[in-house]
Amino acid sequence: MWKQILQKRRLSLLIGLLVGGFLALAFLYLQNDIHRNYLDPKIPFQIYHPPAAPDYTKGDGWYLNPAHYYADPRKVDVFFVHGTSYNGGDQWLGSTTSNAIKAEVQRVQLPNYAAPFAIMGNVYAPKYRQGSLFTQLNLKEDSREARQFAYRDVSAAFTEFLKVRRGGRGFVIVGLEQGGVLASRLVRDVVANDPELKSQLVTAYFLETLVPESQFGVTAPTPACLSRRQVGCIVSYVSINSGRPDVALQVLQKAVYWQGETLQPMGSRKGVCVNPLNGTATDDEVDARHSQGATNATGLEWGTEPALSVRKISAHCLGGLLFVDKPKSPSFKDDGTWEDQRKVNSYNLFYGDLQADIQTRWQLFEATPPPV
Repeated sequence: MWKQILQKRRLSLLIGLLVGGFLALAFLYLQNDIHRNYLDPKIPFQIYHPPAAPDYTKGDGWYLNPAHYYADPRKVDVFFVHGTSYNGGDQWLGSTTSNAIKAEVQRVQLPNYAAPFAIMGNVYAPKYRQGSLFTQLNLKEDSREARQFAYRDVSAAFTEFLKVRRGGRGFVIVGLEQGGVLASRLVRDVVANDPELKSQLVTAYFLETLVPESQFGVTAPTPACLSRRQVGCIVSYVSINSGRPDVALQVLQKAVYWQGETLQPMGSRKGVCVNPLNGTATDDEVDARHSQGATNATGLEWGTEPALSVRKISAHCLGGLLFVDKPKSPSFKDDGTWEDQRKVNSYNLFYGDLQADIQTRWQLFEATPPPV
């Protein structure tokens, strides 16, 4: 009798767990649908009126522009394209005059992702009419058109950058997330097709960005870097916490690449993965001994050097993605709002590694005689 009672209780507990799990999963999907619906502009992009274009000849067209104050001629010029900082709602594109967008770029993205390059570079960071977070979360035609539109601003900003930069020979391009996708077309269409610009490219960095091997593989005009002692190549990766195959699948499902002037789903195309711990396109595990410093620099003023946690990060490339083991520290916790958790992290696990990377490549470039 007691055995039957115990079996019934176990069955009831199992049913309760299954029902609870189902309800939790249903709530998660419902929550995602609610947020996505709120961020959807609900107007075709073809009839949408975009915000006013920035004027890159003026200071307010940039977050950072050393040409307007001081550019160290000993440093390399760095063109930095920030990632998504506009959630969405009634607009497909974020306005360059928005204080909220400006605050997020300056508080999170510049100190974490642009600052590593300031050790050897004069950083130029343009504002641009970015695609909203909503456009990053789906592959609908309207969303892809909004992201394609953003390229015209980045292209115009790069043209102005080339006119006003002060650092002399050599330049670097850095793109973060959405900015990395836009920067990849800049490298493919503008730099790679101009012999003079191509000879001046020290390195291009596509951070938290998936680009196809077919366009940036080791035999491409601007290939994936095979060594840290190489210039004229690209460093590209999307970092995924090890043990989160669900996140890896989500990244692959929403990845896009440039096919001519349009963005298309990457589908089964393999992405480029250059491990930032050693600056090399390899699937080999790089252990934490090689990690030169992770940090959470959010909120630091520009020019303030953050404290680094060294030898804490290991990583390896697999299937075009970078799988990372990180410490369980509050500084590297993925938290914030639903929207915040779908943007770039508010910390950089490879801050010190990117510093070392740009320093090595720039010194190598400087030591190499210019082409005759």
